[in-house]
Amino acid sequence: MRIIRVNSREWNKLVQRGFLRRVRVEESVRKIVNSVRSDGDAAVLRYTRKFDNVKLTPRTLKVSEAEISAAFQNIEPKLVASLKKVIENINRFYKHSVKKPWRTRDENGVVLGEIPVPLDRVGVYVPSGTAPLVSTVYMTVMPAKLAGVKEIILATPPKPDGSVDPHILALANLLKVSAVYKMGGAQAIAAMAFGTKTVPKVDKIVGPGNAYVTEAKRQVFGYVDIDMTAGPTEIAVIANHTANPDYVAHDLAAEGEHHQGLSILITTSKTLANIVRQKVSHGYIVMAKNLDEAAEIANAIAPEHLEIQVKRPEPVLRKIRHAGAVFIGDYSPASVGDYAAGPSHVLPTGGTARFFSGLGTREFIKTLHLISYTKKALENDRDMIERLAKIEGLIKHWESVRVRFDKDDQGK
Repeated sequence: MRIIRVNSREWNKLVQRGFLRRVRVEESVRKIVNSVRSDGDAAVLRYTRKFDNVKLTPRTLKVSEAEISAAFQNIEPKLVASLKKVIENINRFYKHSVKKPWRTRDENGVVLGEIPVPLDRVGVYVPSGTAPLVSTVYMTVMPAKLAGVKEIILATPPKPDGSVDPHILALANLLKVSAVYKMGGAQAIAAMAFGTKTVPKVDKIVGPGNAYVTEAKRQVFGYVDIDMTAGPTEIAVIANHTANPDYVAHDLAAEGEHHQGLSILITTSKTLANIVRQKVSHGYIVMAKNLDEAAEIANAIAPEHLEIQVKRPEPVLRKIRHAGAVFIGDYSPASVGDYAAGPSHVLPTGGTARFFSGLGTREFIKTLHLISYTKKALENDRDMIERLAKIEGLIKHWESVRVRFDKDDQGK
């Protein structure tokens, strides 16, 4: 790990990491997205053969019932029990965040409110490169289901033999996913965004992926909604002399298992910095004068995962404004959030925790505004509406209000 100073060139590069754009990736993705938009299934199958070296047909693009049934024969029975426990944890966490409708009525009879409505159809992308990200299935599907989404489809790259990892299929079946498609990369994102003869068009696309998947999500945003433009996974650990060096080192090293994973230690202890530096080969160490400064450094980085490993974490936590998920104490490694705790591990990266939140039920709900006026209430506001409509030159807006009082005005 390299020790860097705040405001150094390396520090500025770290803080600005989310703003790096790769022109070649953008151009390649734009070509794929446009091809899928115009050619549908044919383009998806063509790119699947090119990038995954798998030849499929429109019929085999969608996973069959027989393939799903066979998947259960290739997984350990104990895994199903573990998955059910995780599902319980997710349910317990998200039941507190499901948005409920509300209404108010004032003395003039004006009724205002909001009606939450779940999205009709959501697409989930599950990476399956060097290893299938099984946990991503329940971390994306469950919040959508708890929000009330009726139809959820899943896209994941096929294995070299044209199959889909059995763990992904079994879990998708347990969660009653509507359909699973053997497609990955930018072509999968485009297919779900625009729809093809085989793949239905969705309202929102969620889930992590590589640079091409992320760029595709960025390019189709507006045609559909997306969760976020997530990049490589990352962790920052705030720790001082009271922290266990082995815990800190192992948590930082765990992030290095991911491709381009970023690990950052923020510490007030030179001793801890030296120990961790010897144990972990990748990442950065940022020295802080005190824990207040450590919190500000963390806010500037806005990491995906933030661990606070100090004796009294609460004062530090109160100063944290920007992080995807915060893990408190010696026995809360980021891994527990990745797999079991309940909150989704789909979190903002690249400093986007300044304005993005982790995936939750609210991401799958749109809100209808409810407005109901009485005649008295409209009369009270008619002068205000007239003034504003005339300033904007929208006279017919004013006339649509005035017409409701024409007979009353004539009688005066």
